[in-house]
This record gives sequence, C-alpha cells and structure tokens, in this order.
Amino acid sequence: MIRYLATRGLSLALSLLVASLVIFLVLNVVPGDPARYMLGMNARPDTVAALRAELGLDQPAAARYLAWLGGMARGDFGTSYTYRTPVAGMILDRVGVSLPLALYALALSTAIAIPLGLFAAARRGRAADTGVMAATQLGIAVPNFWLAMLLVLVFAVRLRWFAAGGFPGWGAGILAGMKALTLPAIALAAPQAAILARVARAALIETLGEDFIRTARAKGLTGGQALTRHALRNAMIPVLTIIGLQFSFLLAGAIIIENVFFLPGLGRLVFQAISQRDLVVVQSVVMLLVCAVILVTFLVDIAYVLVDPRLRRT
Repeated sequence: MIRYLATRGLSLALSLLVASLVIFLVLNVVPGDPARYMLGMNARPDTVAALRAELGLDQPAAARYLAWLGGMARGDFGTSYTYRTPVAGMILDRVGVSLPLALYALALSTAIAIPLGLFAAARRGRAADTGVMAATQLGIAVPNFWLAMLLVLVFAVRLRWFAAGGFPGWGAGILAGMKALTLPAIALAAPQAAILARVARAALIETLGEDFIRTARAKGLTGGQALTRHALRNAMIPVLTIIGLQFSFLLAGAIIIENVFFLPGLGRLVFQAISQRDLVVVQSVVMLLVCAVILVTFLVDIAYVLVDPRLRRT
C-alpha cells in the first residue's frame, strides 16, 4: 500500500510540474506579446513597455517561470491588471461559490445515479431497465445550458420558487445560499447523473456474473441482498473513477452554467478575465483548476485502496 501511494504521489507531483510548464508556455512564450495583447494592438509603445516591466515580461522566460512557481508556493498569484487587486483574494472569493456548487451537484448526481444503477441492474432486460436506460440517454443528450434555461423558465419565471440568477452571499445564510445554487446544481447534475447511472449499471451487471455472487446466492442471500452487500462494493472502482472525473468537470467546467445564472464563481472569473485580456488572472485560475483536477484524481486513487483490498498488497 505504501508503495502504491508513493507512486501515485510522485505521479501527482510530476503532473503538477508538467501542467505548470504547459500553462506558462501557452500564455507567456508562444509567439505574440502578452502585454500588447492585454492593452490592444493600438496601444502606445511606452505603455506596452511599462506593462511589460510591471508583469516581469522583460525578464528571461526561465526566471519568470521560477518566480511564478515560487509565488504560487507562497500563495502569491500576482495582481490583476484589470482590477488592480491580488489575484489570490479574487480566487478565494470565487471558490466560495464554485466549490459548494460542484459539491452540491456531485451529491445530487451520486444520489440519483447509484439508486438508478442498482434499480436497472436488478431488472436487467426488463421494461424498467429499458426505461431507465432511455431516460439516461436523454439526460446525456440534453445540453446542460439548455436545461439550465428551461429550469429558469419553469421554476423562476413561471412558478417563482427560485431566483433567476445571482448569489446573495453566504452572509445571507446557508439556506439562502443553497437555494440560489439549487437550479445551477440540478442543471449540472442531470447529465452527470445519467452518465454515472449507466456506468454503475454496467459495472454491477458485470459483477453479478462473478463466482462469489453465485456463492452468496447459494448460501441463501436474495438477489437484492447479494446486489447491495457484495456486488455494489466490488463495482465501485469504475464508479469512483467517473465520480472523480465528474467533480473535476463540475469544478473546472461550469463556465456556461455560472454565466447563465450570473454566479460569481471561478468559471465566470475565467470568462471575464479572457474577455478583458487579463492574462495574469487566466494563468493563475487555470493553474488552480488543474491542481484541483490532479488532486481529485489522487484522492480517487486513494479511494481505490479503501475499496479494493487487493491494492493494499502492492
């Protein structure tokens, strides 16, 4: 187990290093002047030169890369050119929206998908199974931004149960904050629940064909007991993989949903920074999101060890 975790930890560190290098190269070393791009093509040369000096673009690329890494290690992500405020503070404010939204959507997705997967696997080949698979196929096909607009139309405009957008802040109370995140979380969770339900069903059906399931049935367990007590845990490896990927997507890929609901999250911050040509913010937020994705993958690897005892012996 220690060797397994050490290998995964080394892979995590190398992935972060490679990701930081790629992000830095894409935004700083590719052909083109980031300072001129941020100011526009009609900017005066002295203004461009001043911005280059402010951003450290007049330094060698290697020195800038090392300085950027050192700053991130200290929690210093630089200063936004547009807002003239520390990027770390902007990110911290936006994480307070994006992280709860991702966790809320993931909880909804898992709570819907696992029971559906169990229900469909227990009734494989029957009408109920066919109906669940048809519903999940529809969930995968429907774009989440279209579902988001439909939810706004029904629950905000027509029924007036929820606000059409915006976020009151956690200072208004947990219930008010969760209510504001409910429609966005549903819009994000529905397609992910459909994918996860199909994966869970397939993994459960494959596990139900194993010898230990037949042995459990021979000892007197009912089909439902064998499914929940034995098959579910052994089918969790692919399910955990999808859950980890989904959390990464929900945290880093919610740009459209955050813009539909006017949520001040990381996705909206990246969108605004790109439109305002604030490359300092773009570079920092993208690196933070990549770190989150890689860290979640590492945590999923640890979960594999807890679920599958065979990995503890490697």
